[in-house]
Amino acid sequence: MTHFLVRRLVQSVPLLLVISLIVFLLIHAVPGGPLSIYLSNPNVRPEDLERLRRALGLDRPLWQQYLSWLGSFVRGDWGYSFSDGRPVAERIFERIPATLELVGASLVAALIVTFPSGIVAAVRRARWFDRTTTAVAFAGISLPVFWFGLLLQMVFASGLGWLPSSGRTRLGEGDLADRVQHLTLPVIVLAFVQAAAWSRYLRASLADALGRPFILAARARGLPARLVVLRHGLRHALGPLVTVVLLDAALVVSGAVVTESVFAWPGLGSLFTEALARRDYTILMALLMLTSTAVVLLNVLADAAYALLDPRVAA
Repeated sequence: MTHFLVRRLVQSVPLLLVISLIVFLLIHAVPGGPLSIYLSNPNVRPEDLERLRRALGLDRPLWQQYLSWLGSFVRGDWGYSFSDGRPVAERIFERIPATLELVGASLVAALIVTFPSGIVAAVRRARWFDRTTTAVAFAGISLPVFWFGLLLQMVFASGLGWLPSSGRTRLGEGDLADRVQHLTLPVIVLAFVQAAAWSRYLRASLADALGRPFILAARARGLPARLVVLRHGLRHALGPLVTVVLLDAALVVSGAVVTESVFAWPGLGSLFTEALARRDYTILMALLMLTSTAVVLLNVLADAAYALLDPRVAA
């Protein structure tokens, strides 16, 4: 297992280098550039723009800019924001707790829904519960996230007034009850979308496992049906689900961009939209590389988890 993990981590290094190069080139190919926000200001003179360009290193060849950025990024020096001059690391780290709170709560809520719905649907295939969960899952996969979020705001915030429509806390408050109220709607949006897909994976994987010979043998030995399903069938079916959950965990962070924008959640997603609107290259590069690194590392972790469940993978 150690050799397997080391090999996968070593293979991830060139992948991240290629990703960093592609992202760097794509961002610098966007029209406008990081100094475009100053063009509409009549008080900014052309010589001021040229001085800023030299100070930020934007007058150097693109390959020099990339190598300089890559070396600094690896050392932990992520530069300064083009929009307000603050350190990029500081701006990102102050937003991470909000995103981890939202994503963590969403993943837990999605798993709480996934396991009972997926297990019961697999055991009672083609019955009313299976058909109902399938229809709900298709709706969850198909619904646009921004539309679903706006719908919840209209019903539960504007219409019924039960929950706040945006933000992380009320001004001047911040107790547990207030945080839970603000967290409820965005968590419902993210958890519903994830649980819709994960429950289908679990249902299909468990339904396939329940038809295997070792399950028939367990039933022939007279084991209780619940024990057969939960101990034997579910363990065999967990491999694909664990892989999907770990891979989606990183993608939820990037998918939370829309949800955080809809609910004005002060996390990494809203920071990304702000940086994108301002052409803040340093923040965009740092966020994209952090997300890419998280996806790659969770991919390795998914492989390791799958290898633990099925040792043949690491062979």
